[in-house]
Amino acid sequence: MNYILLILSVLLGSLLVLFIKPNKKLVRLLLAFSGAYLLSVTILHLLPDVYTITSNSTTVGIFILIGIILQSVLESFSKGAEHGHIHIHTDGKQFPTLLFVSLCLHAFSEGLPIHNSDTNLLWAVVVHKIPIAVVLTTFLLQAKYSKKIIFSFLIFFGLMSPLGVLLGDKIKFFSEYSTEITALIIGVFLHISTIILFESTENHKFNLQKFIAILLGVILTLVTL
Repeated sequence: MNYILLILSVLLGSLLVLFIKPNKKLVRLLLAFSGAYLLSVTILHLLPDVYTITSNSTTVGIFILIGIILQSVLESFSKGAEHGHIHIHTDGKQFPTLLFVSLCLHAFSEGLPIHNSDTNLLWAVVVHKIPIAVVLTTFLLQAKYSKKIIFSFLIFFGLMSPLGVLLGDKIKFFSEYSTEITALIIGVFLHISTIILFESTENHKFNLQKFIAILLGVILTLVTL
């Protein structure tokens, strides 16, 4: 079921672009909701869990910081695609390989701790991937890549998180260091979710619709406690 939901989240985001063509305002609201939900799940579920199962809080903190730094590095190659803004210009001739690799690495890492966590993490990743798939599909179409390239890119991207779930469950290394890996992903999530919330605000003005979207994301997490 985990694999299906993760794949469907990317498929849903792509279909929204092809059939509904959501405007920038709607995408920003989706991003704000997903960012608030991801941040809430990280703070209310992942952080307490990872500190409960270990007595070495310093190590957990170090890996969280490493996760933040790691995501900053990946973001320099992905041009901000993980939080819904692809700052790159292309004529559709040269394929953005670094963007592809960094996005796939990010998606793979998201899946690693899912099998050790409750369903809240799964749904947080699913909700997060929908607006990202919207932005990614929009970028690929606007860049006028061939349908074969677009389809291949989205397929690989959609399979990366399920692959992370599979290897996180089956490979001994990931099982033995599940606490450290989860702490690392917490750092990644903290970086991404806060960037999403900051970037979805225009001119730092209060936006009621965005505030409601964020509030719904937080409430959705609170009802699962």
